[in-house]
Amino acid sequence: MKFDVLGLLAACSYALDCVEAELIKVTNNHSKRVAYMAVCTAEKMGIQGQSLQDLAECALLHDNAVAQYIQEELQNDALRNGVTKLGRHCTIGEKNLKNIPFHNDVSNVILYHHENADGSGPFGKQWNEVPLFARIIHMCDTIDIFCRSMKSDSDEWKRTEEFVIKSKDKLFDSFCVEAFFNAFSDEKIHMIDNETLDTILWKKVPRIKQELNFTQIKAIADLFAHIVDYKSPFTSNHSIGVADGAEKISRFMGFDEDICQKMYLAGALHDIGKVAIGNEILEKPEKLTDEEFKTMKHHAVYTYYILSGIDDFEEIRDWAALHHEKLNGKGYPFGKTADELNEPERIMACIDIYQALTEDRPYKKGLSHEKACDILDDMAQKGFVDSDICGKIRECFSKAYQM
Repeated sequence: MKFDVLGLLAACSYALDCVEAELIKVTNNHSKRVAYMAVCTAEKMGIQGQSLQDLAECALLHDNAVAQYIQEELQNDALRNGVTKLGRHCTIGEKNLKNIPFHNDVSNVILYHHENADGSGPFGKQWNEVPLFARIIHMCDTIDIFCRSMKSDSDEWKRTEEFVIKSKDKLFDSFCVEAFFNAFSDEKIHMIDNETLDTILWKKVPRIKQELNFTQIKAIADLFAHIVDYKSPFTSNHSIGVADGAEKISRFMGFDEDICQKMYLAGALHDIGKVAIGNEILEKPEKLTDEEFKTMKHHAVYTYYILSGIDDFEEIRDWAALHHEKLNGKGYPFGKTADELNEPERIMACIDIYQALTEDRPYKKGLSHEKACDILDDMAQKGFVDSDICGKIRECFSKAYQM
């Protein structure tokens, strides 16, 4: 199947920014700004075509492991004062992108994207031991963080220029610094604002669809799923569980291979909107107040919004975002009725409930298969979910069938 991979990864970077904004106070669109600065710099080095697309993808995902690393460190009580060990974050990030469909070899780009030119980075690599893309991303990442730490005024470019010159041969190698100054000026650096960023980025890097196999689809899907699941340990592995369940029940019900693969992707993405919901709500072990529940319900709208930015993704977007709709029209976010909900959307609603009921959470033990199916049947009798699909779930996930 062909997918708008850059659009998918841009949506992924938006989700990462939301998580980082809460966990480590990174400003929104950080990854997109880094991607834009990186491709502009690379163009001055003569980099074009598919290589430029690979650089943009790496830049969009350069911090893909930050949330995962922070949660692991928090659980191990190894994080102090909000400071992470960059080497570990880079190592995890490199591994996460192993099966992402790049056009060329991008080995060690994420692994070494925090290395300094003078060898003072986490792995002690000097600039000539580090891939060019890693050096470009490191420079643009650092410059963006520096710029966003300042108050925007007429001296912003001057201070940025002074910072880059001062950092030459220490943080950044002279080849990258020269290309950056060839690409940017006072006027051009101010063009990088949140309102125009998408337009100028995609003008530089056309979003050409790529043919993906299921291994590659799963790699992208799992990356999305881990972002939301690592945001809060209360939802650990929920998205992957829904993805696995959606694929399995789709095969059981006789859908063709394309649909089954798309259902896996939709399942992995169904809760991506939770990145915009505060952990004080996601991790509250008691019943939510009416106002908190109203806020929680917004996650389905955010899922719809995030996935709407991907070209020709409407079908999968709807399967993912409509998982809280009910056949009687009393669901959310759009209050759709039975006539407006197709079979994959009905399946996703049932699988999400089944997975939530059967998985362990820090505050509860998961229910048995039979008990979860009984609850689904009761919901079907009340007009919430599809009774035929509930029956298929009982059969598909029973121990007898799995044996």
